[in-house]
Amino acid sequence: MSATLGWLRRQLPGIVALALVATTFWVGRLPESSAADKDAMASRYSFTPMDIAMPGGYAQKTIRRVNKEYEHVDAWISSVGAAIAMNDLDGDGLSNDLCITDPRIDRVVVTPTPGVGDRRYQPFALSTDSLPMNDVMAPMGCVPGDFNEDGRLDLLVYMWGRTPIVHLARTDATGLSASAYVAAELVNEPNSLDGVYNGPQWNTNAVAVDDLDGDGHVDVYVGNYFPHSPVLDDRVDAGVELNQSMSNALNGGQDYLLRFISGSAGPSPAVAFETVENAVPDDASRGWALGAGATDLDGDQRPELYLAHDFGPDRLLHNLSTPGNFRFELLEGHRGPLDPKSKVLGHDSFKGMGVDYGDLNHDGIFDMFVSNITASWGIEESHFAFVSTADSKADLAAKMGSGDAPWRDDSAPLGLNWTGWGWDVKLADFNNSGELVVAQTTGFVKGDTDRWPQLQELATANDDLLDNPAWWPNIRAGDDVAGNNHLAFFVKGTEHGGRYVDLADQLGLAVPIPTRGIATGDTDGDGRLEFAVARQWGPPIFYHNDSPNPGAFLGLRLTHDEVSVPGSLPAVGSPVVGAQATVTTQDGRTFIARVDGGSGHGGKRSTELHVGLGQYSGPVDVHLVWRDRNGDVQVQDMHMTTGWHSLQLGSQAKER
Repeated sequence: MSATLGWLRRQLPGIVALALVATTFWVGRLPESSAADKDAMASRYSFTPMDIAMPGGYAQKTIRRVNKEYEHVDAWISSVGAAIAMNDLDGDGLSNDLCITDPRIDRVVVTPTPGVGDRRYQPFALSTDSLPMNDVMAPMGCVPGDFNEDGRLDLLVYMWGRTPIVHLARTDATGLSASAYVAAELVNEPNSLDGVYNGPQWNTNAVAVDDLDGDGHVDVYVGNYFPHSPVLDDRVDAGVELNQSMSNALNGGQDYLLRFISGSAGPSPAVAFETVENAVPDDASRGWALGAGATDLDGDQRPELYLAHDFGPDRLLHNLSTPGNFRFELLEGHRGPLDPKSKVLGHDSFKGMGVDYGDLNHDGIFDMFVSNITASWGIEESHFAFVSTADSKADLAAKMGSGDAPWRDDSAPLGLNWTGWGWDVKLADFNNSGELVVAQTTGFVKGDTDRWPQLQELATANDDLLDNPAWWPNIRAGDDVAGNNHLAFFVKGTEHGGRYVDLADQLGLAVPIPTRGIATGDTDGDGRLEFAVARQWGPPIFYHNDSPNPGAFLGLRLTHDEVSVPGSLPAVGSPVVGAQATVTTQDGRTFIARVDGGSGHGGKRSTELHVGLGQYSGPVDVHLVWRDRNGDVQVQDMHMTTGWHSLQLGSQAKER
């Protein structure tokens, strides 16, 4: 008997470990919705896939040329760069224009959304004009925004191998074309040698746009992935490295904040930003950034920054900036006795790819959804659904002020923990039900030879080996890692405590092609959000929203009250990025939303503010908060009808 007890005591750690594994699996996998339940939920949505027109005449490729040290992993290095953004670029009052970064041609394309009005102009690729360039760089994403403050939307393009370029809209343009934009540097420092680019070799994969210092003008966070190095130069066999760890790598590219200084309009528009180094705390700046999101969490109209990092801990930065002076402090969650370390905000070791904000639990506080790698029989970590635990906005502000991040990962109980190799994510209400859908891109490299076994070996290798590319297994053309993952479309159910259910199969969205970015916007003005998807090494796709019996909605187009510079094309006005609205219905329900300047990974939503209200009729109360051009915080309460409204915001809000 004593021998048996002794044996049990010796085996107790293993027994406990197995019990924890079994419990985690049970919590994550169960319960499941029935096929009938899924069909009933899916009947409330309908999307029509439509091809997106792209310009012809460009040679296509599938794998990039890379530094010779990366040759045996060139498919891995070529696994990013597909991106998409949706907004109103031609001033027709609808977010029916797309800016697409297509790695098949390494060009940034502007094209109308399919359907009504798709012949307004011909698709075209942006031109870099006379800016110095070279043949060892590639675009990674596009962010629409009014960067020179003339009331027209410009296009910020971030790159590998170069600092970002902003394409400024000309006031004398008579239609959308390559000549309607003037290319300008976003970083003003010497970068040309005999007309060829030889400036800093930034390798950017994450950008967030918001008024970060509270001076009334948008700034730009630039998150770099690789260290500044010749990643795409196939003439070089040196000068590059990979992550020093699979769980705590802090040797990525340095991050920067770009502060708005001035802008001018006209046929030759211009803009000036100041590059601010060391504004992002040291232990956050050198993560391998793949996603970033900016929004004000504690109610002071200074947007916090969430940085999604590959190979190590994500970072939530509390914004304590003042005009002209950036200042951020790290926030971290508290770990309970039963909480795995990697499920605690700021302490994870997962592979952060994308982030978005939304109120998942209807408490009036923004929550955060973060994509990670969650591939079955691969690297099965977990996505994060960081749900607020603060009692109120005041409690939230107090806890953040003491360095605490009061959000808990509820991805498992919500059914949001696993899909595959996750990337961009957008939280949006696609049928105006009053509940947010979690739409997520997934997949990595598509091919015929499964490379998961070798990747698993790498994931368990000694960290001291990882930064040397020679130790990495081959991932080349024809190899496959999570190549059959498909878009996820999580809808909140009514069973099992409101767990989310992926309805991609039922809605015809489960196409087995790796995807990277999601852009959302109302392209036809009917209050139902459309979305477009960027595919890695595949054609982008547009989904028109034909959902039956949608609920009521409130849509706000919020622009600064300054007079837009006149020109041949209508000016949409300068979006009030960072403005927030709290919407309350007469039956006592409350919703929150914000004007997003460009958060995520490879997808950027339109700068409209959209709130689904469910089956509802009657007016709503709207509590608006924003910063005017002087940097002053303005607050106004309004009684509004449902539907679309256009407001100009200065010292007060005026409907136009």
